[in-house]
Amino acid sequence: MLATGGRPPEGPGWAFEMKWDGVRIIALAGGGEGQLFSRNGNDVSAAYPEVVAALKALPDNGSLILDGEIVALDRGGAPSFGLLQRRMHVARPGEQLIGDVPVRFFVFDLLTVDGVDIMRQPYLERRVRLAELDLPVPLSVPPHWVDTDAESLLEVAREHRIEGIVSKRTDSVYLPGRRSPAWIKTPLRERTEVVVAGWTPGSGAFGASFGSLVLGAHDDTGRLVYIGNVGTGFTQAARRILRDALNEIEVDASPFEKPPTEAGAGGWHWVEPILVADVEYREFSGERLRMPSWKGLRTDKPPAMVAVPPLR
Repeated sequence: MLATGGRPPEGPGWAFEMKWDGVRIIALAGGGEGQLFSRNGNDVSAAYPEVVAALKALPDNGSLILDGEIVALDRGGAPSFGLLQRRMHVARPGEQLIGDVPVRFFVFDLLTVDGVDIMRQPYLERRVRLAELDLPVPLSVPPHWVDTDAESLLEVAREHRIEGIVSKRTDSVYLPGRRSPAWIKTPLRERTEVVVAGWTPGSGAFGASFGSLVLGAHDDTGRLVYIGNVGTGFTQAARRILRDALNEIEVDASPFEKPPTEAGAGGWHWVEPILVADVEYREFSGERLRMPSWKGLRTDKPPAMVAVPPLR
């Protein structure tokens, strides 16, 4: 079951959870066995052996199907997608990597118990059943809140560097494979200025404009460094206007002292680094912006004053 995006709902009948910045997983346990499946149905059990071992160690309840998120926590205890990426792309991690980047499985829903489908039971009833399970580390059930102000929870999420919140109707049933307005996700976003350093070719409807804009910012030494690409948030009209502006300031060489390795494949176009813009983003890894979205050009800040965003 998937959530729709939007502001937190008002009024009674809603529960709230934190939105964990990890990998969505459906877990199967029973008979001393355990399996993990990704959203697209791939078996990823071998990638997270410590979670599978915990599933195998569960008391024999016949069988369970659990829904949750695998996360990696940073030293401050906040979920870090950048840290988790070190595990996500390793099919069979060794002991060194497992020790360096331990993961947790935050279980937030229960779909079957002892082989009995409980997805038609209301959310709060499923939550009660979930709380009754004796889950060993690294499995755990994160909290949920009712009769709580959602805006206050968003501030708590921001303070603790959590991705946002998810609002769920207390009477909602579980609809596998469906994106439902009974679940509403409200992510928190950061905002920063960037320097436009180039663009990549588009395809299809974007063939006449661009695929993405190449972004830069100045590091502590004053060098312009690459911090990622943004390809979302543009209207078609904005794409046309920007492409015309980019054509007028196109140059042959990269404005970066160290161009990104992706540009080596060719096709990237460079421009004078004179356009400043605002983007929203989820996280900055220290090298790249994650999930940036275009907000627009700005004329009140010179490019030389655009600095690399801080790590949070």
